[in-house]
Amino acid sequence: MRKTTGDKVFDLFNIAFMLLLLLIVLYPLYFIVIASFSNPDRINAGEVWIWVNDYTLKGYHEIFQHERIWTGYRNTIIYMVVGTLINVVITLTGAYPLSRSDFYGRKFFMLLIVFTMFFSGGLIPMYLLVKNLGMVNTIWAMILPQAVSAWNLIIARTFFQNSISNELREAAAIDGCSNLKFFLQIVIPLSKAITAVMVLFYGVTHWNSYFQALIYLRNEDLYPLQLVLRDILILSQSMSEMMADQDDYESLGETIKYGVIIMASVPMLVLYPFLQKYFVKGVMIGSLKG
Repeated sequence: MRKTTGDKVFDLFNIAFMLLLLLIVLYPLYFIVIASFSNPDRINAGEVWIWVNDYTLKGYHEIFQHERIWTGYRNTIIYMVVGTLINVVITLTGAYPLSRSDFYGRKFFMLLIVFTMFFSGGLIPMYLLVKNLGMVNTIWAMILPQAVSAWNLIIARTFFQNSISNELREAAAIDGCSNLKFFLQIVIPLSKAITAVMVLFYGVTHWNSYFQALIYLRNEDLYPLQLVLRDILILSQSMSEMMADQDDYESLGETIKYGVIIMASVPMLVLYPFLQKYFVKGVMIGSLKG
């Protein structure tokens, strides 16, 4: 089918608009990369725009020598791995019964779950609860209060409703398969897509989490990477601890800031391509109907 002049102009306008939008989104990310390798004096002078200006690795050198960064990395990885494992197990085991039409009272439980999406006790009651449970200043304060997301639970439940048929369950029951065995040996292997989606959602949440640490943690040895990053970006006192020479603070501060941002973002950027196909498939299947 031949395109008219109007169609060509429309396509050209769309391409130009999308390229402009892509440039607006990508340039800040690109600037962070080139700024992390540029001389901090050039950054402060506003001379870094398109290319690396006066290449240097001083910022990364200071970052790699700072023990607090590596402690933050270690803590964040622990929180992400343990937390995501608990999140996925609870979400899948909770979503599957809610997807079963023969589960008595499932609408009532769904109503309670949806209710928590709109109303909560607030920050102070949550802190008092965590404190009374003895989880303040422990790793469990970063994991258990967010053990399950109502939104992710609904997505997983919808996936099970659309993907696991009653006929399959009935056939397994005829062969003597119990509910637990059916869930572990049939449902889980057939749910790789939604499992990958849950891993990605929860993993990114744990990796970027800092507010819970800000509220519940006092021991710096338990701080996640994002809280260390926050201190570097906001508190000049934290920055000064990273400097081999205190006089270099003003000049190296900008470079270190950009370098830490890259170090905090790279792991998630590396993980996403391996889960992308499952991510797209799982989200689309889980969004067909409520």
